[in-house]
Amino acid sequence: MALREPEAPVVGEKGLQAGALGLVGNVVIGLAAVAPAYSLAATLGYVVLAVGEKAPSMFVVAFIPMLLVAFAYKELSQDTPDCGTTFTWGTKAFGPWIGWIGGWGLAVSAIIVLANVAEIAAIYLFNFLGLENLAENTYSKVTLGCLFIIGMTLLSARGIVVSERVQNVLIAIQFGVLIVVSIIALARVFAGTAGAQAIMPQLSWLWPAGLDASAIAAAVILCIFIYWGWDACLAVGEETKNPERTPGIAAIVTTLILVCTYVLVAYAVQSFAGFGDVGIGLNNAMNTDDVLTVLGKPVAGTIAASLLLLTVSVSALSSTQTTILPTARGTLSMAVYEAIPKRFARVHPRYMTPAFGTIVMGCSALFFYLLLTILSENALADSIASLGLAVAFYYGITAFACVWYFRKSLFTSARNFFFRGLFPLLGALAMTWAFVISAKDMIQPDYGYTAFGPVGGVFVLGVGMLVLGVPLMLACFAYGTKRFFRGETLNADTEVKVLDVY
Repeated sequence: MALREPEAPVVGEKGLQAGALGLVGNVVIGLAAVAPAYSLAATLGYVVLAVGEKAPSMFVVAFIPMLLVAFAYKELSQDTPDCGTTFTWGTKAFGPWIGWIGGWGLAVSAIIVLANVAEIAAIYLFNFLGLENLAENTYSKVTLGCLFIIGMTLLSARGIVVSERVQNVLIAIQFGVLIVVSIIALARVFAGTAGAQAIMPQLSWLWPAGLDASAIAAAVILCIFIYWGWDACLAVGEETKNPERTPGIAAIVTTLILVCTYVLVAYAVQSFAGFGDVGIGLNNAMNTDDVLTVLGKPVAGTIAASLLLLTVSVSALSSTQTTILPTARGTLSMAVYEAIPKRFARVHPRYMTPAFGTIVMGCSALFFYLLLTILSENALADSIASLGLAVAFYYGITAFACVWYFRKSLFTSARNFFFRGLFPLLGALAMTWAFVISAKDMIQPDYGYTAFGPVGGVFVLGVGMLVLGVPLMLACFAYGTKRFFRGETLNADTEVKVLDVY
């Protein structure tokens, strides 16, 4: 019997591997980009600090605008399944200048988070291995963090199928450990074996009654960070089966999985640890930076403690790769439409990935990481605090773009009115509110660890990185073909562009 020849992968519209991902693979990419274990470890303590026992309600409150924005992504991806996402949709709705700066907002958020998650992956891996001295040594953790960025960049350049297979394993580890440890913690609370600090779960934790607007705003901007990344499943839409439908569904599924997981973990942590100011209590200042792994040993012994350390490291590492994927594809789309140099449009003939853009993104994150580390580790910490600005910025542009792009069809049906108009508009307004309130808070010199005179370092980093896009955009206009900025290569009527493999 003759052996059947393996089918060659199908080349998609921009040279990417079409149909490589299904719904599950697409959801996995979205979940991995969020890095749920790391996000919870880094954020839950500060949310509790802001709103106390109402932390689970903040996950629900922050989920609502995320879901509303996800509806905007779903509608836009069904109409124009393009890997440029915010850049492409913003340009089609508002023109080249807004579209370009929206794409830059996505790139900024990726560069900031890559530098931080690489170091987190290194620190938690050292702690898992019992090498606490190396975890506190700047040279050691920076070296390993750089190696992680380089390794994940090269892995991303090797192909979307390889990336998905790696992420399947990493996501299984993350959610498996988080859910099992949470269930054990809650079971011990109900059984009365959790200790004197434990308290019974309350339904009132899900309702933000009694909180003032300032506390809610502080908590929501933190929660925007822990949800951010789900849109990665839209950026790989052109490599997904049924690209007009599957990525949008994946975005909704991803956000639903996240809110359920976050509420479960928050309930487990609050119930088991309680709100005392000593020991594992959530009001103990020593636990604020990471209330998750502190609970490992009290909940289920040394093995659970080690597994949680490994889980956070794996979570950050997986995010290192999946953050590169959408941003590199964003630069591919920008180059195809001549918004940036055409070199970024090159797709590897064998791996069918935007290899050049992927490597540039990895190098940019590496440079940013080393620069902030040299300047100050406090500056690196402030950079992640500023991430909410960039995220709220480009999510807001995307949601507003949905409303304006579909404005002529909003009143043709009830479905269009809600899913293309009202829901995205509310999501956009929520993101605008989060951006303004956060910027107002961040500008204070006592916000974060650094300050530049009377201005907070978090504000300088967050707004400064966004403003940096303006001279870069003007440089592309001055030295590029100018066709994009004249609306010739991409406008409201442009079909998704086809590009052969180089």
